[in-house]
Amino acid sequence: MTNKKLLALGASAALALGLVSCASGGGDGGDDALADCNVGISMPTRSLERWINDGEQLKALLDDAGCTTDLQYADNQVNQQISQIQNQIAGGAKILVIAAIDGEALGPVLEEAAGQEATVIAYDRLINGSENVDYYATFDNYQVGQLQGQFIIDQLGLDDGEGPFNLEPFAGSPDDNNAAFFFGGAWDLLLPYVEGGQLVVPSGRAPSSSAGWASIGIPGWASDDAQAEMDNRLTSFYTGGERVDVVLSPNDSLALGIEASLRSAGYTVGEDWPIVTGQDADVANVQAILAGEQAMTVWKDTRALGNQVFEMIQSIDAGEEPEINDTETYDNGVKVVPSYLLEPEVVVADDVESKLVDSGFIDADDLGL
Repeated sequence: MTNKKLLALGASAALALGLVSCASGGGDGGDDALADCNVGISMPTRSLERWINDGEQLKALLDDAGCTTDLQYADNQVNQQISQIQNQIAGGAKILVIAAIDGEALGPVLEEAAGQEATVIAYDRLINGSENVDYYATFDNYQVGQLQGQFIIDQLGLDDGEGPFNLEPFAGSPDDNNAAFFFGGAWDLLLPYVEGGQLVVPSGRAPSSSAGWASIGIPGWASDDAQAEMDNRLTSFYTGGERVDVVLSPNDSLALGIEASLRSAGYTVGEDWPIVTGQDADVANVQAILAGEQAMTVWKDTRALGNQVFEMIQSIDAGEEPEINDTETYDNGVKVVPSYLLEPEVVVADDVESKLVDSGFIDADDLGL
């Protein structure tokens, strides 16, 4: 962060002595000393459960601390997100928390933010091609893919020489920078088994390297599009009695579509249902895990991410550098963005109650427990 930004946030020493910042956690929104704690939160969509949870949790933390907070959802429309961010800048936001729809499209609006000396935190999705991204907070996205890939290896016994198995790999939205890390983490582990013949991809939808992930990406992480793609693969390449053994799905939204396709094609849990991976621990997918339709999900406790971003905002508002733990991984094409990475973990059916319910992440009633 530049000295200019720090000065804008810290103001004068006399003001700092009287400032009750977000870090106090005790404001009620009525204290004039909190006027500088103005935060714009830009989330991509309400169509995925996790973004609703992320946005509302962070807003609640900031509101409880007495900050002025504007939370917006952009319906997965890039121009709408840009317009909402412009309105937040015009409304005096000094800190912007942005989960980008298109990681390449926000350069001009971030120029506007820089002109207002606003600090930008990229939230869970890296913003590319701009020097005006100050920080990035996310989970270790490459590790997410590694957890999925290693789960497949272990479940199929690939290290013990088992196989061949029919695999169908999917990747996330081509405009989401995270999708490259998710797929890369998994594919770097699985590709040697594809090349060695233990994993066979009847559809041919198997990139020769993780760099080719976008060729099998599902735009917007849409469940319906994933279902249509899986329908096409099953009807086009599984006509001679072949069965799918495993599907690499990078997240829960795609998994729902894939699972719907498998049901329509007559796959049966307990008989020939394939291994399906996922990510996010959405309620519908945890229900699918308990029903045997999804083998696992990679849980990223978004409450921890929200708490970390809240701590970053506290530091920035106090004129201090926030805590980061990675200064090498996330190059946005213009700069390496200082980042804070959190650890994801695997959840299977036996873990649902202990990890998700007991922690309060999901209500037992929502799962029929």
